[in-house]
Amino acid sequence: MSLRRDLALSLGLRALLVALLVLGVARPDLPQFHGKGIALRLVVYPLFTAIVPALWLARGRPRPYPFDVDQLLVLPFLFDTAGNAANLYDRIWWWDKVEHGVNWFVLVGAVALLLARTSVPTREVVAIAIGFGAFTAILWELAEYATFIHSNRRELATAYTNTLGDLLWGGIVGSTAGAATTAWLARRKPSAAPGARAAAPAQASSSRSKNDR
Repeated sequence: MSLRRDLALSLGLRALLVALLVLGVARPDLPQFHGKGIALRLVVYPLFTAIVPALWLARGRPRPYPFDVDQLLVLPFLFDTAGNAANLYDRIWWWDKVEHGVNWFVLVGAVALLLARTSVPTREVVAIAIGFGAFTAILWELAEYATFIHSNRRELATAYTNTLGDLLWGGIVGSTAGAATTAWLARRKPSAAPGARAAAPAQASSSRSKNDR
């Protein structure tokens, strides 16, 4: 994908996210937005989607820009907001589990892709990605409780079971995403050619002979 298309996609995903959040704030009469903390999400979600650009600027704008990580990091927030806008959480009983699974797979995969661009060894990438998935799942459940569950009797009645299920599901999917993404990246890394590996000892031997002289 060209630079222009990547940039358009990244900006388009953000624009759609903000438009849906603004819709929720502007139309509080719509039932799908009741008690969902949309105003808070309008502030918090764009901040989270700014993480990759902020890190890129802080590192001195290295090339190329990680559009894949950037776009993947926006998708979970867009999926969640679109699910609320379409009232899928209230209309489809299993939608919450699907949303958690997809979002955490994408989110942890984005983190694994980001770590793969550093010098962190493969095993550590898997461990960090899995830990990130588990930790963010906990933070998400705490945010849900503080935002709308504690003041909603209907949500509060099933909060314990729902939270345990979401944590378990997020942990399983996050671990799978971290391992799968890292394995896929490891297979894509080009291995050194046999000729190059054979040439290295010969060059070292030649250097030692020159030094002996």
